[in-house]
Amino acid sequence: MARVTISKKYCTVNPLKMSPSIGAALAFLGVDNSMPLLHGSQGCTSFGLVLFVRHFREAIPMQTTAMSEVATVLGGLDNLEQALVNIAGRTKPTLIGISTTGISEIKGDDLSGFLKLIRANHPELDGIALVDVSTPDFQGAFQDGWAAAVTRMVEELVDVPQFETRLSRRINVLPGCHITPGDIDELRDIFEAFSLDPIFLPDLSGSLDGHIPAEFTPTSLGGISVEQIRRMGSACWTVAIGEQMRGAAITLEHHTGVPYKLFGRLTGLAANDELMGFLSEISGVPVPKKYRRQRSQLIDAMLDGHFYFGGKRVAIAAEPDLLFAMSLWLHEMGCKIQAAVTIAESPVLETIPVDEVLVGDLEDLELRSVGADLIVTHSHGRQAAERLQIPLFRIGIPVFDRLGAGQQVTIGYRGTRNLIFEVGNLLMENTHEPTPETWIPKHRKSRELVMLQSAQ
Repeated sequence: MARVTISKKYCTVNPLKMSPSIGAALAFLGVDNSMPLLHGSQGCTSFGLVLFVRHFREAIPMQTTAMSEVATVLGGLDNLEQALVNIAGRTKPTLIGISTTGISEIKGDDLSGFLKLIRANHPELDGIALVDVSTPDFQGAFQDGWAAAVTRMVEELVDVPQFETRLSRRINVLPGCHITPGDIDELRDIFEAFSLDPIFLPDLSGSLDGHIPAEFTPTSLGGISVEQIRRMGSACWTVAIGEQMRGAAITLEHHTGVPYKLFGRLTGLAANDELMGFLSEISGVPVPKKYRRQRSQLIDAMLDGHFYFGGKRVAIAAEPDLLFAMSLWLHEMGCKIQAAVTIAESPVLETIPVDEVLVGDLEDLELRSVGADLIVTHSHGRQAAERLQIPLFRIGIPVFDRLGAGQQVTIGYRGTRNLIFEVGNLLMENTHEPTPETWIPKHRKSRELVMLQSAQ
């Protein structure tokens, strides 16, 4: 069992942490025709907007209440009211997701109370779903903001079914923030192969999968609709992916009675065997031949790759659920986890195969990566990897110096196999094989050493 410790440094150097405010904003972007609104200063939104644009390479709709110094002191009701009215009049969204920031949280703005007053004075907002979520910058991490936003959407939007009827083929899926749009596409194919009808909340595969719309839209351009969210109470099961989604799954179960199944990860052979077994059980459909063959291909890839993974020392820095998934998969491939750094506490951290998990920053990762064979983190770890001359495998958010981050697939049998090839090729590329010029037999080396000592 890993020991979880918290860095005692007086300042953060090369931060690993990202704000829960933008984690919530990304969750709202997974809803069709939505507009994330950050209740804070312009800078709070600008930094998050730039991060998402660089990662997904798409136009990102985000707005701000633009709190000034005066508004911060006196309260942000007027700013929030003006922002909501302007957004409703200009972009006509179906959903506006409002997340707080450090400024509004320190002031103590009552966001729920503000929304009641604003709705009473503005009937033009009646057809728009308004979901507020508390996401202070100084508490929690990116995945906490994502999870909080999903939980609030469940609380505010999902209808309680009037009858105990369940659609036997409908499945709610609550993916964590570490699940990419490409991963969601892969998951949808898997569920549909078992004759199931999955509904993803949020669904980034519709809004941030890299497609070009027929015409410009100022809001998110795909994803789950508000109407679909309202009908989630009629599903027969909820599948949650990542420990971060446990709270949302429990809330949905209490709200609608829909039972849930939590999968801590979907990367690796055993994890996907569990998923396939569960889907086969609830659907009554045998595992399709397509996935039996993909399982065989994964095992073959594991055999091919274990020569290059075995004994390699890996340093990882990521959000807790992504750290958990990658660490266990690399451990199963024969790697030794030399260092594990994350940004927030989580129950899954104690199960990571390493002596210590540090809640810290990328400087902590760099100090603990000396002598490692591979560093695994997002693009902000590239300077540390360059200084240490260690190969870097980029994963998570943000990845802005490589193409296709949003389409990366690391789950399922196929995604795990692709991950073996990507990481394995990186390890092979940086393995220094001996050559005739560098290889000296031991007996020859010993004879030369004796001759040198005699000459001295």
